[in-house]
Amino acid sequence: MIEDRYSRLAADHLPEALASRWTALLRPSARLRRAADGEGAVAVLGGVPDLPADVAWPEWPPHGPLSFVASVDCAALPREALVEPFPRDGTLLFFAFDSHADSDAFVSPYAPESQTGQRVLHIPHDTPVSPAPTPPQLRAQPRVGLVAEPEQSAPDLGLPPVRAALLGDTGDAGDWPDPRRAPAELRPFLRAFNRLRGHIGHQFGGHALPIQGPVEYEVTYPELGDTHSWGDRFHDEEAQRWLLLAQFDSDADTETSYGDDRALYWLIRPEDLAARRFDRARLTVQC
Repeated sequence: MIEDRYSRLAADHLPEALASRWTALLRPSARLRRAADGEGAVAVLGGVPDLPADVAWPEWPPHGPLSFVASVDCAALPREALVEPFPRDGTLLFFAFDSHADSDAFVSPYAPESQTGQRVLHIPHDTPVSPAPTPPQLRAQPRVGLVAEPEQSAPDLGLPPVRAALLGDTGDAGDWPDPRRAPAELRPFLRAFNRLRGHIGHQFGGHALPIQGPVEYEVTYPELGDTHSWGDRFHDEEAQRWLLLAQFDSDADTETSYGDDRALYWLIRPEDLAARRFDRARLTVQC
């Protein structure tokens, strides 16, 4: 059963009409934490990936091989934590180039050509696989098993559907979502929301927990570039076309920080997710 902390937050701090519009935006997610002794892992951070014999270790020419970040066993995730079109079978493998290896090579949606420095692979169920040898340029990180707990996730307050739900279509965004300058009826909710949001952590599906503002806006750059500013109608519409696939935080257990305590966010459009076109997923990094 999914714990309904964000629904209860709205019920406690918002008028009924606003609470209803807010809760309609919530999504289930699978929060990933380190497995305790005796708990079966559904995902793994670090270690080495299991690859089919005909799948090469991903590389970013000419910078070198990508680091293996994590794998997720989709069939083992809690059913209530996922909604369509998330895969219910097979394994997803996440790779990203470690900028520690080459400070001039950094994966960013603002440099679309750099997306070659990240990769998401979907290995179908019953595909023969074996542990892939780590390329000599890389050091295999410690392997840490993760378990998944279904959890309610909430959108970042800066996203357009949230502004529309809480301020109305004609509401003045101003310094939104600064609680000090928000409408008086929203201030207790905004303060409580900021207290409730915990550490970034690892997550599959749901809404992203960003460090520096909505990640959905960042992945719009290849479509819109510098022709529009954040928050205009075109960016708002494009940002709403992207879903969080997974996020992975810097993790002391695996000795990984992805460079300067960063978090990795993979996003994908729903139609590409449904068609299993994971080559169209995009990575953005925040710190």
